Amino acid sequence: MDLVTPIDTPDKTANWSAADFYDEAKKSLDDENYINAIELYEGLESRYPFGQYAQQAQIDLAFAYYKNDEPESAIATANRFIRIHPRHKNVDYLYYLKGLINFNRGIGFLERYLPTDKSQRDPGAAIESLDDFATLIRRFPNSQYVADSKQRIIALKSNLALHELNVANYYMKRKAYVAAINRAKNIIEQYQNTTAVPRALLLMVDAYQHINMNDLAADAQRVYDLNYPNGTPPLENPKYAHEKTTSEKIWEFLELDK
Repeated sequence: MDLVTPIDTPDKTANWSAADFYDEAKKSLDDENYINAIELYEGLESRYPFGQYAQQAQIDLAFAYYKNDEPESAIATANRFIRIHPRHKNVDYLYYLKGLINFNRGIGFLERYLPTDKSQRDPGAAIESLDDFATLIRRFPNSQYVADSKQRIIALKSNLALHELNVANYYMKRKAYVAAINRAKNIIEQYQNTTAVPRALLLMVDAYQHINMNDLAADAQRVYDLNYPNGTPPLENPKYAHEKTTSEKIWEFLELDK
């Protein structure tokens, strides 16, 4: 039996310049062909590691990883660029991109297709996102990304406060009243101006009453009455509190949650 000798496939990029790599990669990125864009940007970095095309390729590569659902690679690429080019004119964008990546991290398979409460998620990525946006605002106060970052920080703090409230309610259900009180105090101290605060105050009233600390319960009630004379406000819905996916919009259109 004769063996078939494999034929080498010619490398179409063999004679490409850095500009050729970048132009083709950018076309793939614009066409949302992220896998091909990633391969081309990586090829450019490997073949031409220095110069303006290499720098822009690193920025675009981080974005392509993000859009291709590779958050770890995206953040690693962004961090590498920030470390090597701390004074680059677009370094603010890398901090913003890191914030976006962490803002949207932790969405599992079911969460992509079913509406979920973001406050129920592990808060680790939200805390990292908060730090990314805060760093951007502190280091680049005139950046074009500051306004959006501030809005996202409002949403993040709201969700983190609600996460703490969920934990406090969990403790209440298990009659761990001191633990519930401590969580409620953390909300009041760390997440002022969110609608989790009045709920935390009412929880403290209930928890103190359960452990017969009626004076402290009365104090919490007075603070509540003073600050919320019209009762507990509805949960806030800031601009980025919940960015609906296409599937979530379909879910709402079909009224599957009603």
